Amino acid sequence: MTEIIDEQVATNSYFDKSFNSQAIKLLPGEYYVTDKDMLLVTVLGSCVAACIRDCYSGIGGMNHFMLPDGGGDIGSPLNASARYGTYAMEILINQLLKLGARRCNLEAKVFGGGNVLDGLTVANVGQRNADFVLKFLQTEKIRVVAQDLVDIFPRKVYFFPKNNKVMVKKLRNLHNTTISQREKDYKQRLHKVDTGGEVELFS
Repeated sequence: MTEIIDEQVATNSYFDKSFNSQAIKLLPGEYYVTDKDMLLVTVLGSCVAACIRDCYSGIGGMNHFMLPDGGGDIGSPLNASARYGTYAMEILINQLLKLGARRCNLEAKVFGGGNVLDGLTVANVGQRNADFVLKFLQTEKIRVVAQDLVDIFPRKVYFFPKNNKVMVKKLRNLHNTTISQREKDYKQRLHKVDTGGEVELFS
């Protein structure tokens, strides 16, 4: 039996000359948390990213995920698709708490959910991802202080956890298929996920 795909810590580190900052680039299925003054970057198509931070300590992190096809009501915790989304959010929040963030101080900015994958418009993947992340944060009483969701364009997101600054660039003119191919590959991996395992919920 295949276990649920473990969210992976992003390892693509580089120095961003534009912002004169050490940076981490997140790919689909990855997350990263930090207490350092650095930059977290990702490019989103139909996936969503939650940028969550402790508004006092500046400890923050980002994830990058999409819901696997599951049908049914994504608001139901028993729905297989919702269970994966919950896992992706829980692991980010739990790692923030382990690093020293306080749950009562957490706030979120959420991005993505664009309708950009060919052949997936019927399933409305981007809208499902956007709806899920907002509902999850509402249920967990984590305040959403900014959002840029759905639409038809991919986005490049720059997140500076220490000062809570986020910059979003809409990618209106793409000259390659890198984004859609990454998300299609990620979606294929999710088809193999068995979400029957337990998801540890935090209190």
